[in-house]
Amino acid sequence: MDKPKVFILGAKGRLGAALARTWAADSEVSAYGRSEADLARPASIAGMIRSERPDVVVNCAAMTNVDECETSRDMAEAVNATAPGVIAQATSAAGGRFVHISTDYVFSGDAASPYAEEAIPQPVSWYGETKRRGEVAVMAAGEHHAVIRVAWVFGPDRDSFIDKALHAALRGEPVRAVADKYSSPTYTRDAAEGLRPFLRDGAPGGIYHLCNSGVCTWQQWAQEAIDAAAKIGVPVKTRLVEPLKLADIKAMAAKRPVYSPMSCSRIEALLGHPMRGWREAVDDYVRLLRDEGRLAAGC
Repeated sequence: MDKPKVFILGAKGRLGAALARTWAADSEVSAYGRSEADLARPASIAGMIRSERPDVVVNCAAMTNVDECETSRDMAEAVNATAPGVIAQATSAAGGRFVHISTDYVFSGDAASPYAEEAIPQPVSWYGETKRRGEVAVMAAGEHHAVIRVAWVFGPDRDSFIDKALHAALRGEPVRAVADKYSSPTYTRDAAEGLRPFLRDGAPGGIYHLCNSGVCTWQQWAQEAIDAAAKIGVPVKTRLVEPLKLADIKAMAAKRPVYSPMSCSRIEALLGHPMRGWREAVDDYVRLLRDEGRLAAGC
């Protein structure tokens, strides 16, 4: 079977870099960062797609600073809402599939249990609203396209919240994290495998959720990382993550969904197995950092 020709947009980010690395062995991957493919100029990306005719285009790029989206609304709409639709239309015209990475922030956070793929989005921020508009534009461009919602992405290609918590713990600094906001983390290693079916024609289009199973707060997420590091001999000096309340963080300009875990039933049915738990994924990631020498004392 011929290798699929895959374009990855946003390839310098956590997820995009993981996809480019993981899929390189069995796909013809072209990875583009912002300097090569800027969503603020979608017409140039569309032209490239029409010329090169990739089988799959995966869009990991977005304007993701939630607070900046509130103050730069036109840019957020251009990048998160308008550009995905333009690029999805070009992908359809070229005979390919567009896979668009979205977010749990399309939900209000008022649910009592994890959101299913069929749940009605009700964004509470401009970031969430623009991402939802992007989802609608992508699906309008072709029912074979896919929208993949992820949350709290972490992985080795770019530091995330838990990397910063680990480094602070290594230095003996206080580690504080919000204890009243809930979601489901997404390890890029697991996401790369979960997205693999979309490289072929077998995966139906539509909305999917892709994250590790289980529910946690930022405090629990950071605490698991520090506990995992201590268990494998990493010399963390700070062992306890102090709780914060979301309402006490005054620097946040945008409202966040307080409860946005997601059920991954559609993608689990596609894969034939459940997504592994977030604690196991965090422990695996911490071991990787230790083995690569990235958790030395004084980091």
